[in-house]
Amino acid sequence: MSRNSQIYDYLQSSGWLEVSGPESVTFLAAGEYNENHLVRSAGGDLYVFRINHGSQLGLENQVGYEFRVLRAVEASGVTPKPLHVDPAGTDVFPNGVLLMEYLPGGPLDYAEDWQGAAQVFSAVHAVPVPEGLVVQADPVRDIAAESLELVHRYPDHPRKRERDMILRYRDTVLELADESADLFASDPFCVVNTEVNSGNFIVDRDGEGAGPRVKLVDWEKAVVSSRFQDIGHFLVPTTTLWKTDFRFDDEGKRAFVSEYRQFAGLDMSLSDCLRGADVMERTILLRAMSWCFMAWYEYTRPGRLLKNEFTFGRIERYLDEMECFLALKG
Repeated sequence: MSRNSQIYDYLQSSGWLEVSGPESVTFLAAGEYNENHLVRSAGGDLYVFRINHGSQLGLENQVGYEFRVLRAVEASGVTPKPLHVDPAGTDVFPNGVLLMEYLPGGPLDYAEDWQGAAQVFSAVHAVPVPEGLVVQADPVRDIAAESLELVHRYPDHPRKRERDMILRYRDTVLELADESADLFASDPFCVVNTEVNSGNFIVDRDGEGAGPRVKLVDWEKAVVSSRFQDIGHFLVPTTTLWKTDFRFDDEGKRAFVSEYRQFAGLDMSLSDCLRGADVMERTILLRAMSWCFMAWYEYTRPGRLLKNEFTFGRIERYLDEMECFLALKG
């Protein structure tokens, strides 16, 4: 049975949505942990049917967690509305599924849409923090610990030079953790997405209004932590260069942080905001390089069929250019 037919049958049996047939379901996108399908209801409205395959956070009920996050950030007005969730799933969808609003548009353009992204962050970070979400109370050390696990996951990894570079850079990040502890302790935590690449923003340039509407999707890895996780992740070159050739210069970073500070109504000084963004940017860079290091090993095992050639190409590029990346933030 085709995937479209499986989804149609599930929607029929669950009563979530009235759909005319399997032809009303089309594939949208898929990653290592989820696949998304566009569903057109009998009334002509569009929805996203999301199928879970695993958890980046190590959670048993990943799809239920993501649904809870979506409910929490819905008040921001810049995220898809969650409609239904089935954590138990079925034999066909054993890790659970959810149904949510479809947001039309395309990926973010850094040069054109950075102000819209700043507005999105300010709206999301303003929502009340719910109970039951993963908390990263010490974001720099928590990410450094995660990075260390990634680096040491495969002891027989052949790229020893890159491993040594990452470990030396990690020592620098841990020093930053001590130096910035007071700054992060003084700023209330909020819900952060933690995966704010250009593809996770949806920009609708054809809708009504004065300009493009920017929204943020893919909330599977959201946690409660410092707002600067999202800011740093958005600015770091390993994010912007993943699918574009854009890189923020110092002036651009300052403009973005200043814009965010204004939208968010922060009492924190601009210099402290820039410091928080810089510390988290350095920390996210550590995590990105550690993940690439780990993933390169998995992608190059004998007999493994690569799932995504583009991803592997970026992994190799980042590892080959690691010294340049780390020199910018060392």
